[in-house]
Amino acid sequence: MSQPTQHNAVNIDELEVVEGFEHENLEGWIPELASEEDLRSALEKAFDYRGDITLTFKDGERVEGYVFDRFTGKGLADSFVRFFPAKGTEKRKASYGSIARIEFTGKDRAAGKHWEDWLKKYAEKKAAGEKNIALHPEALD
Repeated sequence: MSQPTQHNAVNIDELEVVEGFEHENLEGWIPELASEEDLRSALEKAFDYRGDITLTFKDGERVEGYVFDRFTGKGLADSFVRFFPAKGTEKRKASYGSIARIEFTGKDRAAGKHWEDWLKKYAEKKAAGEKNIALHPEALD
């Protein structure tokens, strides 16, 4: 019979602080869509963006909304983006080929030092002996 493996004790408090990553600030950015690759890259960033974007379609329609899904096919015609329009309740789907312009118009909820600010408040509450400290989302505008 083999000996049981000895596990090192882990201090949970030491695991609470994890280095983050630098978040690209895209708020206000209007990418140049000179090529198919530019469009695909901008839509990937729109998918990762935690704010609304404004799409201008080739027919002139402009829609502000939140991108929640995308599918990349072989060409622009069989690639599409899905989004929740800021005005309305129905999800929409648009072909990459129908998009003329992308603007990152909404506030980026993931930008800034929200995590660092929360962590500082958490440490202060913990040092004061507070129990049941929870993460609460920032109020939406």
